[in-house]
Amino acid sequence: MPPDASAPFLPYSRPLVSEEDVAAVAEVLRDPIISQGARLEAFERAFAEKMRAAHAVAFSSGTAALHGMCFAAGIGPGDEVIVPALTFAGTANAVRYLGGTPVFADVDPATLCLDPEAVRAALTPRTRAILTVDFAGRPSAYAPLRALAADAGCLLLADAAHAPGATYRGRPVGSDLAAMTAFSFNPVKNMTSAEGGMVTTAEAARAARLRQFRVHGMTRDPDRLEAPSPGGWYYEQQFLGFNYKLSELHAALGLSQLRRLEAFNARRRRLAAFYDKALAGLPLRLPTAPPDGLHARHLYPVQVLTPPPRHRDALFAELRAAGIGVQVHYIPVPMHPDYRRMGYSMAGLPHTAQYYARALSLPLHPAMNDADAERVAAAVRAFFGASG
Repeated sequence: MPPDASAPFLPYSRPLVSEEDVAAVAEVLRDPIISQGARLEAFERAFAEKMRAAHAVAFSSGTAALHGMCFAAGIGPGDEVIVPALTFAGTANAVRYLGGTPVFADVDPATLCLDPEAVRAALTPRTRAILTVDFAGRPSAYAPLRALAADAGCLLLADAAHAPGATYRGRPVGSDLAAMTAFSFNPVKNMTSAEGGMVTTAEAARAARLRQFRVHGMTRDPDRLEAPSPGGWYYEQQFLGFNYKLSELHAALGLSQLRRLEAFNARRRRLAAFYDKALAGLPLRLPTAPPDGLHARHLYPVQVLTPPPRHRDALFAELRAAGIGVQVHYIPVPMHPDYRRMGYSMAGLPHTAQYYARALSLPLHPAMNDADAERVAAAVRAFFGASG
């Protein structure tokens, strides 16, 4: 298929920003408080309500949210945290920031989320937490993972950067399915605050620790001060935290986008259903919907099953040449040079390795129209010599 030079570039994802979003951010700039104000509190309350969580704490990025979550979980030197090798490196990096050790486990080839049996095999007396990832927006196997964590005396944590609006057995991801759940509002995610993140939890003590962590470990709360306060100006740094605050501008955009999250995800599911039908019968393994939950459809990752010369790399190159912004999610974390230098490898991760060799994410986002989806499907079918 020759590339169409006249066709606009179609990214694999992009934000859908409305005039209401623009107005919400502009309104903040007319107010005297543009950080740590009423909009941040409103965003946190609304997000907690949406996810049916007792508490939601906003951060400046999804990575900051992961870092804060791992800190609130008490992860430190000598602790092991089981994470999938199939994830963005930020998941594992958050463990390392605190001196913990990521232990990579394989994914279930049917779901591309952590395989509970692989987790069971990776548990040791040093395991402090299991950190699952809701890959592509599909909820993890929360029930068996919770049972494993309980038996091992460790915490179940979740990286739901791909999954706001997903459900598992009727309960929202971010509710009480895990001890804490981290979200990302990066521009390519299901909703955006330009940059930002959130951690949800049922525990008030963990929420308080998260809030303190994002402001350098400082507090003015009279009930938490370790020394008598000499006056209203007094505050204390009680541990080493970070400057991970989310501004009022970001919170206003996030709150505005949150109101349309269901509509965004519904559009994603319609596009995924179109791909399911349009690509059926091709030498591809298509993603599936969970039987016991609702998929957020952050990504539409296919696996190319043909060998060279019609393999994944060739399809990637041809679609990119045609202005279709396909991507690969993700390079497995143990393959990165930084992790290889630490002694990590892909040993014991056959399903992750096989998926990576075949994987290609097709464009999927609510800013796409039907013609965009048809263009993608037609290009894929043409690559394999299929008509229609």
